[in-house]
Amino acid sequence: MTMANGITTGIEQSPDMRRYAASVAISLRDRVESWLEQERDRLPLWLPVIFGCGIVVWDSYWGAATVSVSLIALAILICGLLATRASLIRMVLIAAAIAFAFGYAAISFKSNRVAAPVLGKLSIAQFYARIEKIESLPARDVVRLTLATDGHAELPTRIRVNLDPDQYRDAFSVGSIVKLRARLMPPAGPVLPGGYDFARHAWFLGIGATGTALGDVSLHQPSVANADLVNVRRQLTAHIQDRMSPQTGGIGAALITGDTGAIDEDVAQSMRDSGMAHLLSISGLHVTAVVGAVFLLFSRIFSLFPAIALRVPIPLFAAAAGALAAIGYTLLSGSAVPTVRSCIAAILILAALALGREALSLRLVAFGALFVLCFWPESLAGPSFQLSFAAVTTIVVLHESSWARRYFAADDHSMPVRLWMGLLSLLVTGLAIEIALAPITMAHFNRSGLYGALANIVAIPLTTFVIMPFEGIALIFDIVGLGAPFWWIAGQGIALLVLLSQTVSGLPGAVSTLPNMPNWAFGFMVIGGLWFAIFQTRMRNLGALPFVIGMVAMLLAPRPDMLVTGDGKHLALVGDGNKIALLRERAGDYVRDALGETAGVNAEPVEIENWPGSLCNPDTCTIQIERQGRIWTILATRARYSIPTMELAAACRRVDIVISDRWLPKSCAPKWLKMDRQFLADTGGVSLDLSTPNITTVMQTNAGSPWARAAKLANSNIEIDRMTAPARNSIIPAQ
Repeated sequence: MTMANGITTGIEQSPDMRRYAASVAISLRDRVESWLEQERDRLPLWLPVIFGCGIVVWDSYWGAATVSVSLIALAILICGLLATRASLIRMVLIAAAIAFAFGYAAISFKSNRVAAPVLGKLSIAQFYARIEKIESLPARDVVRLTLATDGHAELPTRIRVNLDPDQYRDAFSVGSIVKLRARLMPPAGPVLPGGYDFARHAWFLGIGATGTALGDVSLHQPSVANADLVNVRRQLTAHIQDRMSPQTGGIGAALITGDTGAIDEDVAQSMRDSGMAHLLSISGLHVTAVVGAVFLLFSRIFSLFPAIALRVPIPLFAAAAGALAAIGYTLLSGSAVPTVRSCIAAILILAALALGREALSLRLVAFGALFVLCFWPESLAGPSFQLSFAAVTTIVVLHESSWARRYFAADDHSMPVRLWMGLLSLLVTGLAIEIALAPITMAHFNRSGLYGALANIVAIPLTTFVIMPFEGIALIFDIVGLGAPFWWIAGQGIALLVLLSQTVSGLPGAVSTLPNMPNWAFGFMVIGGLWFAIFQTRMRNLGALPFVIGMVAMLLAPRPDMLVTGDGKHLALVGDGNKIALLRERAGDYVRDALGETAGVNAEPVEIENWPGSLCNPDTCTIQIERQGRIWTILATRARYSIPTMELAAACRRVDIVISDRWLPKSCAPKWLKMDRQFLADTGGVSLDLSTPNITTVMQTNAGSPWARAAKLANSNIEIDRMTAPARNSIIPAQ
């Protein structure tokens, strides 16, 4: 009876509970509606963010997620349609569903549009090709050609080949047809998990193979037109480098034409470590300097003539001149995506100035981001897009704040006070940018400079008001042969810039390094930062929670114990106290940098023979590592010749892990893991955490990508052709 009464009572109370739940839901909906109403003007700023989320989903799961994305977008859309009619919640959900779907569709369409054949295996080929692009890289003693093969010799339609300077001919120009023999390979994927994926970059450029020219490269047919903008840019780069010293000419050319090939790698690294690398890539700072100078110049010139000043709107004509200068500078510098992005932003700012509107706002930044993502959706995953828009957003948010306007407004003060407030504003802005960009630089490069804000206080004015103006004046005076004094001044400014970067990067603790962070941690920090930047009410403070969670996860990310490259030749042992040891002493700079960055180690690697617990001979190394109370024994081969099978089998049985760049026989059976050439061909580079233990491979995240599938398909087609077709003379498989 009691149970029955209890059940009866519960049934009798259920309508009240339902009414209570309904009232809570209505109250929550009304609060959300009220909050969204307060943020109504800021809601459109989320459109590029949601659009970007669709791109991120594609970049994480590629075509396999199409059905899931459709269902997610449909679910969001249905929720919006079921919401209260004409409510703001309904509008937000519908707009979010559409933006999310369009973002996914944009990157899918772009990937399908640029899809091109990819070389399957390492090959040597002799062929004819048309030059599409020429890049001079004096710092690496290389000239790089992007070639269109039109499928000749059954090669991918577009390839990239490196030439030695003695193989290059002055008669080569864009549009020329050359004959060459080259060693080609598929575009390389990440060397290690989380590393830079050149294969992705090459996919969106339509490049299906890269390699090196062998022997003589001959001109088969000269270019019909030699006066195109690409050749003008090359000639201008060569002229700048000729007028300046070898130490300063590379940076001088980079500031004008965007060609960074002549910059010494040590200088480039010091610029990165000092937080000044943004000066080497033509983007917002450079475009702003050019546009600002042209706008100011034309404004002053028009103002000198009363007949013009009284009859035409000077700001409008000056803005038009600035826009033309921005477009011309963008075309001259190679029209890289960061430059195009900055050009678009500059034109929008000029339009706002001409119309008497606010010059720079988050709406302008959001529109620019959405425009870029519509045409170059693949750029979202790159550091250039993330760093530039994060920096601009930080500047706008900082200077839109009430306290910044209150403390940095020095219009009514004397000149010394205004100068001091300007320097203080620059320092605070630099610090804010360093904080905002640190997670991005850590996510992409595993390292971040700590003194960038201080260095840029000198570097930015030096570049904007000394180096670039005097380079421009020198180019003008070179017409009459009088540019030498101005080149000297610009060169001294660049020398001071290099000295500053080397001094700052050499300071104790100048560079902080961390191992790869989890992707979700980076996502949390991005969402938290955007939440705080976009919203204005007190709810913006909630953005601190995901940002702090992501930051803690980044700082606590464990270092791997071992790293193995995809070819099995290079093994790195990572120890406590910023230490790393390499299996092969002669590892190249690229491999050394990749191993150090993935491990989050900034120290110079030591030889594995000097590593505690290692025992090496010319053929093999045996290493013992203790983790969580267990001793792991690793056997790594490094001999150029085969080890006797019986001897190898006995050694394998005594160890937990075997690592080799060769195919090992089945008789080699370690206790836990055998990483030979066959294993690594399927997994790519490997990261091992022996404390867990846990294995992370490149192919865990890259196997389903369009570029990986295209390379695998090409490889399988080659095998089929070898079995069913007669031998061809156009492509000779490498021995």
